[in-house]
Amino acid sequence: MSLFLEAVGFGLVSAAILAVGAVGFTVQFGVTNVFNLAYGDLMTCGAFVAYLVVRHGFSIWLGMLAAAVAVALGSVTLNRAVYAPLLRRGTGLFAMVIVTISMGLIIQNLLLAWLGPGVFSYPILGGGTHHIAGMVFTATQLWLIAIAVAAMLAFHGLLRFTKLGRAMRAVAADKTLARSSGVPVGRVTDFAWLLSGALCGIAGVALVMNISTLTVTTGSGFLVVMIAAAAVGGVGQPYGAMLGAIIVGVVSSIAATYLNPVYEQVSAFVLLGLVLLIRPSGIVRTFTADRAVT
Repeated sequence: MSLFLEAVGFGLVSAAILAVGAVGFTVQFGVTNVFNLAYGDLMTCGAFVAYLVVRHGFSIWLGMLAAAVAVALGSVTLNRAVYAPLLRRGTGLFAMVIVTISMGLIIQNLLLAWLGPGVFSYPILGGGTHHIAGMVFTATQLWLIAIAVAAMLAFHGLLRFTKLGRAMRAVAADKTLARSSGVPVGRVTDFAWLLSGALCGIAGVALVMNISTLTVTTGSGFLVVMIAAAAVGGVGQPYGAMLGAIIVGVVSSIAATYLNPVYEQVSAFVLLGLVLLIRPSGIVRTFTADRAVT
């Protein structure tokens, strides 16, 4: 039982990081209908921004804030400079997926040319270990869970109780109808990219704080599990992404503990396959299930 609880504890930490990243990914997709596979490489960029901040003598928490701001601005720039012009020209979904993959490879190779193929790390934070309900957490892991919970609560408040949140939901549901109703679609879209980028930067730093190492491929390697979490919950559904992150994080951790660590990512996709066989739209059904993908 102790081993099981420890596995659940590790899974909750993974789920916290997955939730931040998956919600950012699915919000951006829900509003813009762009399946942005450069998202993982933007996470890596955020992690390196924090690394550079720490190297100059500042705290990792300031580095996380800097990463959120940098990736948010970078995401908006990427959309305005590359994605939006292609969408205006009628580029289809499949072609846009290829474009996002290409942008991810460009970002990854630029990082490789600048920083090299080495392995980087953040300084280890003190605080010891804490035992909670049979689970063992480091102080850093507890902080990561707290940050994820705070981010999700703030996101919930934004989405449900603000005019901007209602506008985002309107654009995600029907962009044409939202525009005809007076919603400033362009500004809402920019904000969606800003919010998605901020969550992406936070997730990138949190990931490296948890696994302790950083390379130019760290984010892209994590992207596949994050997409699995978003798809399990329901692509385009933020609350589904939160639920999917918890399920995938805990199940993957238990599989890695009782089977073999190499099965951690495999178990996430086995779970994804089972969920999609039973409920193709994901656990939390949303309007994206009915959206035409052309």
